This record gives sequence, C-alpha cells and structure tokens, in this order.
Amino acid sequence: MFKLIWNLLALVGLVVVAGLITVVVQHGEGLGNLRDFDEKAPQVYMDMAKSLLASGNAAEATIWKVPVEDGLSVEEVEDTLRFVANEHNIKNVGELPLSAQVEAMTGEKQRFLKIYMFCNPLTAAQMVDYSDAFSAYLPCRVSLIEDGDGKLWLYTLNMDMMIHGGKTLPDDLKAEANTVKDTILDIMNRGASGEF
Repeated sequence: MFKLIWNLLALVGLVVVAGLITVVVQHGEGLGNLRDFDEKAPQVYMDMAKSLLASGNAAEATIWKVPVEDGLSVEEVEDTLRFVANEHNIKNVGELPLSAQVEAMTGEKQRFLKIYMFCNPLTAAQMVDYSDAFSAYLPCRVSLIEDGDGKLWLYTLNMDMMIHGGKTLPDDLKAEANTVKDTILDIMNRGASGEF
C-alpha cells in the first residue's frame, strides 16, 4: 500500500513538473513581466481562486458583498449611501432602478435591485490616462439587492484586482485608486449599517 501511495505521489509530482515546463516553454517571455507585478498580486489572485473554487461562480470571485442589517428599509440604506458619498465628495452620477423597470415592463412584482453609480471624475480621468481598459470599471457601482429570502445585500466589484492585479501602478495613481476603494467600502459598510 505504501509503495502504491509513493508511486501516485511521484506521478503527481511528474505531472506538475511537466506542466511547469510546458508553461515556461510556451509563455517564457511573458513570465518575465511577473517581476513588474504589484507585490500584492499573488494574494489577490489566490483570494480570487479560493472564492472561485468555493462558489464555482466567476462573478462571485470578483466582488465584495456586505449584508444589510436586519430591520433597515431600502429607503434607509439609500439615504445612507447618498449621505456617505456626499460626505466623501464622490459624485452620485446615476441610479438604475432595475427591478422597478422590469416590473414596469412585465407587470410582475420583482425582488428589489437597484444600481448606484459613483465617480470621482478626476480619478477616473487619471485611470483612463493610464489605461483605456480601466474605462470598463467606471463609474464605481454599488448594487442594493434583495436575495431570494428577502434579505438585502450590497455588492460592488473587488477593486483589488484592478489596483494590485498587474504591473504596479504609479504611486500617485495607486494612492488615488486606494482612496476611491476605501470610499466605496465606507459607502457600502455604512450603508449596510445605516450609519450616518
């Protein structure tokens, strides 16, 4: 039995080594770019992989979510989101009342879903100046959604991948992006607790 386990482990090791050799041969030039990646990149991708393996859902692996305290109404959460955004001087650039729109189109009651869009235009311009691809992340969105059990949740994209997932951002841009991240998390956390 011991010999069988030993042979299986040796086989697994051989497969792993062969896989690593294949990756280096096929993507050797690109692997050199890893030296320029942000120091937090490995942890960001490890956390994302853990979430993906646990949930089996790629979208779930790329978001942050916060449960809204029981007893808070949609209106109380909305008021808090807007108040905290204003306190941080981040613009509320739009709201998409998705469930209300679907109800209007179908005539059927929907569980609550509304998307709030926040933006610091100066930071947004810096991000796009660095990479046009960052425009897909703009504006920052926070979703208020009622789950199948009637519980309210707040969702947003996990910004760590954008900030730390690739080459290290220039210091000023990284600082600004982290400020926006902290602001969105404060909006969410205080919105979930109703804390003005």
